[in-house]
Amino acid sequence: MDYKNHIREQLTFLYGEKSQDVWRDLSDSLDKFRERTGGIQSERFDLSEKDVVLITYGDQFQSPDQSHLKTLADFLKNELGSAINRVHLLPFYPYSSDDGFSVIDYRQVDPEIGTWMDIQQLAENYDLMFDAVINHISRHSEWFQAYKNGIPPYSEYFIEIDPSTDLSSIFRPRALPLLHAVETAKGEKHLWTTFSEDQIDLDFSNPSVLLEIIDLLLFYVEKGARLIRLDAIGYVWKLVGTSSLNLPQAHSIVKITRAVLNIAAPQTGIITETNVPHEENMKYFGDPVNCHDSKPKPCAGDEAQMIYQFSLAPLVLHTIYNQDVTALTDWINTLQVPFQDAAFFNFIASHDGIGVMPAKGLLTDADIQNLVDKTILHGGDASYKTNSDGTQSVYELNITLFDGLNNPADRDQELSLNRFLASQAIMLSLAGVPGIYVHSLFGSHNCHACREESGRARSLNREKFDLHQLQAEIHDPDNIHARVFQEYKHLLLIRKENKVFHPSAPQKVIKLQNQVFALMRYSLDNMEQVLCLINISPEAQLIDIELSNLDWQGALSLEDFISGERFITRDTRVQFTMTAYQTLWLSPQF
Repeated sequence: MDYKNHIREQLTFLYGEKSQDVWRDLSDSLDKFRERTGGIQSERFDLSEKDVVLITYGDQFQSPDQSHLKTLADFLKNELGSAINRVHLLPFYPYSSDDGFSVIDYRQVDPEIGTWMDIQQLAENYDLMFDAVINHISRHSEWFQAYKNGIPPYSEYFIEIDPSTDLSSIFRPRALPLLHAVETAKGEKHLWTTFSEDQIDLDFSNPSVLLEIIDLLLFYVEKGARLIRLDAIGYVWKLVGTSSLNLPQAHSIVKITRAVLNIAAPQTGIITETNVPHEENMKYFGDPVNCHDSKPKPCAGDEAQMIYQFSLAPLVLHTIYNQDVTALTDWINTLQVPFQDAAFFNFIASHDGIGVMPAKGLLTDADIQNLVDKTILHGGDASYKTNSDGTQSVYELNITLFDGLNNPADRDQELSLNRFLASQAIMLSLAGVPGIYVHSLFGSHNCHACREESGRARSLNREKFDLHQLQAEIHDPDNIHARVFQEYKHLLLIRKENKVFHPSAPQKVIKLQNQVFALMRYSLDNMEQVLCLINISPEAQLIDIELSNLDWQGALSLEDFISGERFITRDTRVQFTMTAYQTLWLSPQF
């Protein structure tokens, strides 16, 4: 594909007659990047069964005698080792609110967390995902202060709107005003603020903003980014009279970003964060590009290599609450990654809440309300968005995943442990790349003190750790957090050594009883196969499988990769009992 021509086409779509000047300036940025870095690296962005992403704040692990980033590096080295190979560092820049997502300076590391040298040392052992929080910037940033004082070019970096404008069609992810008044050198102006008064949206209809951001992303590549997360990218282009969500112009900006990286830094991939219904989300893989190898599917798309699988979390909660895999497996049967170089980013927990919008159309309104009711019962909360008619509806659930799945009042730790691990095993079994929020490694409980201190529901799921206290807990064999950590790590180490778990390896739902999640995974060369079985109920389940239905005729036994246990076949069948919430990864032995 001619990436330069592709960029020019997208620039023409966005900026019309200005596009030639924009392309000239963008080309200049690419030339300067090459001069600084010595040219294109030969490697390309690629994925394998070894890919697991840990999602963490830079100051998640804290120790009084060193920087937080060095403490994180120590934890990864000493406790996780090779169980993961990628780290999503949530925004580590100086910020003013939203735990990092209101960035004051895109090009600096928050000195309370560490330094760029700490980041680069971390990148020596792990592939890093950086956040590009480019929809908005902090009102405390130099950019915004320059805007208020009328200093070019920042005087045109933000979106001024007449407050009498009809904005009822705009999609609102928060129950907050869309516009906020600001005093400037030119008088009072009302500015577009999608998320909060402190997060001022950038105006990408001004090509100078796009050029500034492209230069920023190349800077992140220089600093070690091997994945760039385009935060809230669906909101990046505003157009009064539309929803201003997932507009073609937003997709065009992703296409430009992908093409720029393909030219300058093919070793760095893009992941889009778009908390929207599944069909809209899928569009961020983009359109097929011309390439020689187009079988069995086009080799590449022109947008993200990975997209967040937002529907997975509410579906897994629903599945375990109702002890019925039907809704989950019906959805899995519809999944199809359109390109060879693309993959789903599977996650069930993150620094944000559990979004329920992506469950629309997959679960009934009553099912979604049941998720809300369970969240409240388990000590969590729910956040709301404002609809176009002025009403409000649930946007996300705020709770740790462990407490979301388990009522904290329940004293049966064994059942709680296994129920939680079953949820993670579903995620680890699926095609795609697993993303593990750091709190899921330990089965963290809700942090009510964090919620009270910040006044934000999301803080329930954002507690920071004292490293020495955490290490004492995870090395205590009787501590439930230790048991979660050790068993989770065991699953990860097994998974990374099996080719059937390649992100693009085929999968097929197997129909057993509704209380058992059953999925076949096949290696890309079809030489290896694994049957993933997960009991999603608190009751033992008798499993009875006709081997011919799996094309496993002649198998003498089935071996579980997790425990090493073998199940002997009888004639053409195998029978055994799964305990409550047990997971088995079975391979045929001939």
